[in-house]
Amino acid sequence: MTSLENASGPLPAPPAEPTIVRVRRPKLAITLAVATALLGALFLFAPRSGHTNYRLGGGGGALIPLGEVGVPTGPTVWVVFALLVALTAVAAWEAWTYRRSRLWLPLAFAVLALFGFLTWAGANGLVPVVSLLAGALSISVPIVFGALGGVIGERVGVVNVAIEGQLLLGAFTAAVLGSVTGNPFVGLLGAMLGGVLVSLVLAVFAITYLVQQVIVGVVLNVLVMGLTGFLHGILLVPNEQVLNRPATFPRLPIPGLVEIPVLGPVLFNQPFLVYLMYVTVALVAWGLYRTRWGLRLRAVGEHPQAADTVGIRVNPTRFWNVSLAGVIAGAGGAYFTLVSVPQFGREMTAGLGFIALAAVIFGRWDPVRATLAALLFGFATSLQQLLTLLNAPIPGQFMQMLPYVVTILAVVGFVGRSRGPAAAGKPYIKG
Repeated sequence: MTSLENASGPLPAPPAEPTIVRVRRPKLAITLAVATALLGALFLFAPRSGHTNYRLGGGGGALIPLGEVGVPTGPTVWVVFALLVALTAVAAWEAWTYRRSRLWLPLAFAVLALFGFLTWAGANGLVPVVSLLAGALSISVPIVFGALGGVIGERVGVVNVAIEGQLLLGAFTAAVLGSVTGNPFVGLLGAMLGGVLVSLVLAVFAITYLVQQVIVGVVLNVLVMGLTGFLHGILLVPNEQVLNRPATFPRLPIPGLVEIPVLGPVLFNQPFLVYLMYVTVALVAWGLYRTRWGLRLRAVGEHPQAADTVGIRVNPTRFWNVSLAGVIAGAGGAYFTLVSVPQFGREMTAGLGFIALAAVIFGRWDPVRATLAALLFGFATSLQQLLTLLNAPIPGQFMQMLPYVVTILAVVGFVGRSRGPAAAGKPYIKG
């Protein structure tokens, strides 16, 4: 025994090596494999021949005029299928070797799969690319506004199930005020007022009286459906020319940008409300992560007790941000009556508020991701309409289900279990 051991006892054992836990993530590989198998079965058991033509132009005035591009249907779909198999193998190899899949992989797979499916469906037909994308954007606009309202509400701690009611009352008030004044901007302000009225009722019951938030949201949706349906029957139908013929927003092409091939006519030949959507998405995304407002909002939604200890008034912060969410969602309702259909109809939102709520979850409570999720649903709906025009050999019932099936698969296959704001849905009682 050494003198050092006599003085201080046995030497301590060396620290153990840190344990490294590696986790395989096979979800993406499984999802891609299932999609590849379904497309392969479609191409094999329902083969189509001929040529598929893609129209890339969007009318006159383009900077680079694009015409039509044709591809042979049969060989093209099988080349695409081989590429999809290769991408699926890459995803499986990355999962097996404990690698995190990169973003380009699912994006490349989605683009190739869509191209192969459209080539198969459009055999001996014409696929208008610009019209398909423009239709997708048009359908997505109210969903994007609703999803942004949902993101703000849940980030501050209030589950906003009443998006459907906010969209519907916004569409109603926009139609009435836009008809009375003949000014679409007044109609837009009326839509925001309608959305904030619904959100104020939600805030009072959920924040002040501590009523369960999901129940309040569902009740508000039913209430607004009944109220607008009643007012439509006794007020708008007898006075249709006066109260249900709102002035609409015209298209405002942006010089220069509208001439960009393919995307120019889609993004920059739109009415005012679409440009307002672009600005709103950017402002909410910037404000949520780069401003004091966003920091306080996220703090209240994640840990209200900690926010209270540093001087943030939790319930007033929730109240006014839920109201802001209602203003944004109400603006989405204006799109129905001031752009899409210049007339209010009963239950014309057709459940898009619930799709906006799904987009919030799919987008992991992030404004940009929620916007992309809303665009996905809009694209699926536009694709379903195009497939009907192309007379694709797909049952009509399935084509009606397509947008909702795509939304469910996206939420389950690519999101799965996800954690929202920790205090969402939980009332805060000071002290």
